[in-house]
Amino acid sequence: MMRNEVRLMEAAIALAEELNFSRAAHRLHISQPALTKQIAELESRLGFSLFERDHQSVAVNEAGRAYVQEARMSVFHSERAVQAARAALNNAEVVLRVGRSPYGVPFLTSTLLSVRLLLFPQLKVELTSGFSCDLVHDVLSGRVDLALVTEPPESPMLSMTKVDEAPLYIALLEENELAKLPQLSMSDLSHESWIIFGRSVHPPLYDRILRVASDLAIRPRDMHHIMVPEEAYQLIAEKNGVALLSKTGALKNARDGVTIRPLAEQRLILKTFLSSEWTTSRS
Repeated sequence: MMRNEVRLMEAAIALAEELNFSRAAHRLHISQPALTKQIAELESRLGFSLFERDHQSVAVNEAGRAYVQEARMSVFHSERAVQAARAALNNAEVVLRVGRSPYGVPFLTSTLLSVRLLLFPQLKVELTSGFSCDLVHDVLSGRVDLALVTEPPESPMLSMTKVDEAPLYIALLEENELAKLPQLSMSDLSHESWIIFGRSVHPPLYDRILRVASDLAIRPRDMHHIMVPEEAYQLIAEKNGVALLSKTGALKNARDGVTIRPLAEQRLILKTFLSSEWTTSRS
């Protein structure tokens, strides 16, 4: 890809994200007239407009949104191609950046860390932790190459390979009557004090849990929100609460009088995917 083509793509991306010629030009370290000229040149080459603008505002049209989405990938792969070539020239190690939740299934991360590729004897895996929705954004933006994501939001730009599925687990006091059961249903949790991750941790999954509860007319006595599983232990003890967690998160609380039980609710089976950017050409 010629540098001039990359430059025009970068101009369109910056303007689409800033929706302001002055801010986009500043971001690209060029003058506003230079940016205006680049956008005009790009649209002339394409034969159609990407932006609707007047003296007060800039908006991306449908063609512009489609173009910018693909342009981001093209610019990213152009940069990665140069980096890969330089690494090969200098016989440098190849870095595979992998995102994962610190509360995901440990053996999946261990498996990735054990990968050895004959073509890349100096392959190095770097791990990044994050919430599922943030990891999806990291894959799309190129900050990570792959991510192990539990219940990721749908995106046509991602390739997803399911690698695991497991139920939610409930952490509760051993003295709680529910602990006598080998597994729990949603109806068992009605009128209990719920301890659940905050919506910002995983909006789609949080909404699904509440939707399932609503469908079954399940109402908790009260709800307490946490950001990480380790916060649940004290609330379980103080409120005699039930914490809705992944298995790994639940196991972190299974100590000093706290036990765990699987939640038997098919709609709340957690699926984990190996996610990467979708690169296959689409018609």
